[in-house]
Amino acid sequence: MPTNQTTTSSLLADLAPDLRAALTRVGYDADTLLDALGDAAHAALGRGEPVPVRRAATTLGELGTLVRLLLLGDPVTETEAAAALSPLSIDRAVAAGLLARDGDEVRAALDLRPLDLGEGTRWVLSDLDDSMRRRSLGTDHVLGVGQASLSLLRATPTRKTGAVLDLGTGCGVQAVHAAAYGAEVTGTDLNQRAIWLAEATAALNDLDIELLQGSWFEPVAGRRFDQIVANPPFVVGPARVEHTYRDSGLALDGASELVVSGIPELLNPGGTAALLASWVHIEGQDWRGRVASWLPDHGVDAWIVQRDIADPALYVGTWLRDAGLDPREGAAQARAERWLDAFAESGVTGIGFGFVYLRAIDGPTELLAEDLTHGFDDPLGPEALAYFERSAWLRAAAADPDLLLDSRYEVDPATALERVYLPGAEGWAQRVTRLHRGDGPRWQHEVDDATAALLAGMRPDGLPLRELIELLAFGETGESATEEFRTAALSIVAGLVRHGLVHPR
Repeated sequence: MPTNQTTTSSLLADLAPDLRAALTRVGYDADTLLDALGDAAHAALGRGEPVPVRRAATTLGELGTLVRLLLLGDPVTETEAAAALSPLSIDRAVAAGLLARDGDEVRAALDLRPLDLGEGTRWVLSDLDDSMRRRSLGTDHVLGVGQASLSLLRATPTRKTGAVLDLGTGCGVQAVHAAAYGAEVTGTDLNQRAIWLAEATAALNDLDIELLQGSWFEPVAGRRFDQIVANPPFVVGPARVEHTYRDSGLALDGASELVVSGIPELLNPGGTAALLASWVHIEGQDWRGRVASWLPDHGVDAWIVQRDIADPALYVGTWLRDAGLDPREGAAQARAERWLDAFAESGVTGIGFGFVYLRAIDGPTELLAEDLTHGFDDPLGPEALAYFERSAWLRAAAADPDLLLDSRYEVDPATALERVYLPGAEGWAQRVTRLHRGDGPRWQHEVDDATAALLAGMRPDGLPLRELIELLAFGETGESATEEFRTAALSIVAGLVRHGLVHPR
């Protein structure tokens, strides 16, 4: 691993071995907590309702003490805390900033919670949020594992790879996740407090992660990576910084534009990136064109998935609450006015949010930007890698049209054919024929009966597509396939391959 170029240690990182020993001894891990609290109290924890959790914790001994101290933010006696955290001394925990004294009691000064990232429990340190107690968040607040972080964790490819960059590491959760699949992991962040917490998180999990402080790409200028993950401060709004974890200082979707446009320069050939991003919808403009303009003309295969679209008022209210503000209070209303004014001045009608997947290729940039606002099966990470593999095959087919025609195909086992009939003057009349992919993104394609017949003949040991098209054309017209017929069939098959409904064999 490269040498850490920031502070190599802190009191918080130094206490990691003793803290880890205490957490392990007491059973402060994801599985034990779920079993000990029970489904109802564990669900209440996720909803931010402390009372059911506190009641369940009363019978859990030292584990219950840590639940009250670290998860609920309750003060506990120093005697209770010392017993639960042994061999870590309370003096060291206070000096390091993990705990704070409050008379004869101590309370948590940081959030510390277990999380199962697929490789067993990992512990993540962050600043205290307002999930259990009302708090106002400071400018340099370091967010814990929220819904955005969890979404990116589920959406990140985890195939074994080389050097991984976590751009804007925050508390370090994405970097900790990357340590399971990356040979080397680097995390960067502008916020020194984030670097401090991420270093302690890495130490607590006994992981070797390089952490660098600096703005955007500056800390890794001139370096290349095999995979990049990023949960940048993508919140769309006026050019200001109220909270570094969400605000970039760039107007509207400038942060997403900066990250999406800059990442290709940091990828090794064949390298991939997975990130969260937002983009504005402006009346008269196609959001796909806006995002496409952020990419270079050469060297990138991009898959952009729009997961949600929020109207401006809902968007502003959501992020005000995220910062611990009450939209009914005067100060929050003044912020909302400024925020909505900025949207109105730019003609913003909505804010899109989703995943951006990039792969470094040797060729002209390709982009598929599409909506995934319907339900889908997590995780998307493996699907992204499969998409890039299908996309590479289609590029080869575009360079050699005979590849499409001479290949045999297999309909994916999860693909279903649906026919919709509606009542008509002469009884039931077929209105729509659809192909459904039953797993992953659950794509749907409306097709005609000819396409359905074409897929019915697809088998790995069957006829190549060229002959299937000829048989279909002869069956419909009694003649050989025209160039127009063949081109239309190839376009349909290419679309089905791209979405994984059929596979070349």
